[in-house]
Amino acid sequence: MRDPHSIIRRPIITEKGVALKDQQRTLLFEVAPTASKTEIREAVQKLFKVKVARVRTASFPGKFRRRGGTGGYRRDWKKAYVQLAPGEKMIEYMETA
Repeated sequence: MRDPHSIIRRPIITEKGVALKDQQRTLLFEVAPTASKTEIREAVQKLFKVKVARVRTASFPGKFRRRGGTGGYRRDWKKAYVQLAPGEKMIEYMETA
């Protein structure tokens, strides 16, 4: 198995992501494009010490962007929706003071 930190890149903290977290107990992460659902499940369970009920993924191709006279593509990326098992404590990304 690969290192969990190379699979899970960062949490996605947006309005939609926070709403999913509160209503459906689902966390959003940016993950490595080559990561499988099983690898994502194992990485989340190992990093956060929680049980995962299900994993859904969505892949996004890089968009063409222009800066000045030159153009290029952003990198391809993958998003994972990780639903926690019933009874598991919700992960807090950051604590507010």
